[in-house]
Amino acid sequence: MKFLKKTLLLALCSLLVFSCKKDDDTTTTVVPVKTEEKDAAGRIILRGEITQNKTLVATEKYILQGFVYVTSGFTLTIEPGTVVFGDNVATAGTKGTLIIEKGAKIIAEGTAARPIVFTSNQPKGSRNYGDWGGVVLIGKAKANQPAATKYEGGIRGEYGTDDVANDNSGVLKYVRIEFAGIALSTAANSELNGLTMYGVGNGTKIEYVQVSYSGDDSYEWFGGNVNCKYLVAHRGFDDDFDTDHGYSGRIQFAVSLRDKAFADQSRSNAFESDNDAAGSTLTPITSPIFANISVYTNDGTPSTATGSGSGAYQSAMHLRRNTSISIFNTLIVGYPEGLRLDGVPAFTNATSGGLDLRGIVLANCTLPFVGANTVTTQQTTDFFNEVVRTNSVVPFTELGTLSLNANVFNLTTPNFLLQAGSLLLSGANWTGKGADAFFEKVAYKGAFGTTDWTTGWTNFNPQNTDY
Repeated sequence: MKFLKKTLLLALCSLLVFSCKKDDDTTTTVVPVKTEEKDAAGRIILRGEITQNKTLVATEKYILQGFVYVTSGFTLTIEPGTVVFGDNVATAGTKGTLIIEKGAKIIAEGTAARPIVFTSNQPKGSRNYGDWGGVVLIGKAKANQPAATKYEGGIRGEYGTDDVANDNSGVLKYVRIEFAGIALSTAANSELNGLTMYGVGNGTKIEYVQVSYSGDDSYEWFGGNVNCKYLVAHRGFDDDFDTDHGYSGRIQFAVSLRDKAFADQSRSNAFESDNDAAGSTLTPITSPIFANISVYTNDGTPSTATGSGSGAYQSAMHLRRNTSISIFNTLIVGYPEGLRLDGVPAFTNATSGGLDLRGIVLANCTLPFVGANTVTTQQTTDFFNEVVRTNSVVPFTELGTLSLNANVFNLTTPNFLLQAGSLLLSGANWTGKGADAFFEKVAYKGAFGTTDWTTGWTNFNPQNTDY
């Protein structure tokens, strides 16, 4: 027996020595697998820089602590069904935020049955606007700001001179972003949004994304030309769709459902668009094209009074500072103002064809048209009502003619599908910029025809969801 034990021991030692040698007979060090650090709730902690390819798996939960940067050359892959929490505790002056830097990628491709969720780390019933920072994509497509211009919200880096139109920052598909978007300080331009995009190129895929309870804008594009489809802005605090710094992408099929009691001190809008803060002539000029958008804010009398939030609602479309945005086949319901055309540069872009509005229905807006900064209300009215644009205004007393769904304003269980025979199911205008090949030439106005593309992957009651 002793002899057998000794023989087995010698054999085992020989095997260990052999396995620790290379072909050149030099020894190597066996490095143990590193155990990932977890918080008290058992979630894997993500902090600092991600400097290697990394995959987040659905069998684990994760928490972002402070600014988490995926650095150039590396890819963060997130499996369908994965939940990532944003820490609401400031770490080194920041809250949990995921930042995909230039040259890095995120592959967050969920499914309708198993969406990827970024949400608050607070328990259900205690979540709030701006609990954490949000998701930031930074690409190499062109913007119109000076190279040394820094990003907002305290994020490291600056625009530079990048001009890669087809730059690829990865994929966001079937993704929810909840309770993000914060003002990090009282300083100007210190905000983060639910989803913030800097110079994101059209090689990136963004579709089926829901941003809920953002403490600032739901979506903001700073330069770049990324195209997007199927976006949901739910109960945001400030603007729904904000475009700046030369953004020139295309967006089709998006819905905004607002809580009429919550708006921002800057006065909230569905669309806010600037070339930049100075209204400069820097190029590229901000010139996105939106099509088939539905905006639902108030089914009663629109109010400009401050509700439970810090401010009040203003305009469905606040177009200013030399923007050349275009909006097609869009339904807007319940804003104090419909179109605010602000400043001579924006008005000049409108009359020259750069800024185009066609197939738009302004419903239940107290003041359908407002002019500002030397643009008159009559000029704004005349532009909107040009026959070629096929736009229309529907007062509150005629709201029933649109045959909206009875549950369209239900904040937790909305139904966006129109009733049979709705006037919105036909009459779309695809002339002018609407002829762009990116757009599906559907017959209806607004985001929905007879199919509800929000089914299965969205969540309109994240406050009471167990994660």
